Amino acid sequence: MKILHTKPARDGFYMPAEFAPHEGCLMIWPERADSWQYGAYAARKAFLRVIEVIAASERLTVLCSERQYDNARAQLPAHVRLVVLETDDAWARDIGPTFVVNGKGARRGIDWGFNAWGGAVDGLYPSWERDNRAARRFCDLLENDCYDKRDFICEGGSLHVDGEGTALVTEACLLSAGRNPHLSKSEIEQTLRDWLGVSTVIWLPRGIYNDETNEHVDNMCAFTAPGEVVLAWTDDKADPQYALSAAALAALEAAEDAKGRKIKVHKLPLPAPVTITAEECGGLDLCDGQPTRTPGERLAASYVNFYIANGAIVMPAFGDPADEDAQRILQALFPTRQVIAIPARDILIGGGNIHCITQQIPKV
Repeated sequence: MKILHTKPARDGFYMPAEFAPHEGCLMIWPERADSWQYGAYAARKAFLRVIEVIAASERLTVLCSERQYDNARAQLPAHVRLVVLETDDAWARDIGPTFVVNGKGARRGIDWGFNAWGGAVDGLYPSWERDNRAARRFCDLLENDCYDKRDFICEGGSLHVDGEGTALVTEACLLSAGRNPHLSKSEIEQTLRDWLGVSTVIWLPRGIYNDETNEHVDNMCAFTAPGEVVLAWTDDKADPQYALSAAALAALEAAEDAKGRKIKVHKLPLPAPVTITAEECGGLDLCDGQPTRTPGERLAASYVNFYIANGAIVMPAFGDPADEDAQRILQALFPTRQVIAIPARDILIGGGNIHCITQQIPKV
């Protein structure tokens, strides 16, 4: 593997859309005790269900710690590859490489800098060195060359692309004080153009209310096809989410993509607010001496946090009447894939959801 110091766009590489064909998917076995309650047993059951669905149509690689290898191997399907590669937590989307391709059979990874979603300003855990090394090490495993972009703090969940020159991001995340405060908005946008191979960046003001990643776009809005997105939506004007979704809708309606198309927006209903219980909080260890969750805290539940596998849409479910509405909407938007809803509360307690724990490896 070569460590590259050039820019992907200048080398003829671009990030393909998630709905383009995959070679595989990356996930990480959960075990961190201040993220996953009561020894992560419930979280692992939810992860295993996600793994089972994805592995039916693409090759899945799971990373784990040395101490969890035997346990993970005993529970994972035999056709899932398991690799000992130490990380600080299980957010494959955010710490894994962002893959770019050139349309000529080559694929490379981008190794962004990672600082636990905000570093000393508002990061979520105090040590992230193993996470920051994971992307490059995974590229080595795949024998893919890797671009060094560790001087730019960025997570995979903060990006969505259509594969045709357009990227979606949120201002709340990419302009946050804990990421790249030395760069202006225009400089950050140029970085995205140079490294994702896009020409148009659509900035949404905000994301999902109380999303501790500084409101990643992947919990709020996602491309379903070129020129089409789903947007997390509530009609309840008393909900603090209403203003955030309305601002995003206004930004999308005012935008054009890289091909000059107006964006077609499909509203994806949100579940009723999901809050964590005292019992669930009681199963979480302290992080740096402080609790990571407070009883009654609202969690950032959203159906937009789905994964597009080759053969399925893997969608979070919350035991809410809106589950069926969201599944129906997504099925209409992805008629060639089966939309499978997986109970995801035990993933959500960790801080993210199905899209956050997965990272696609594009097919070349």
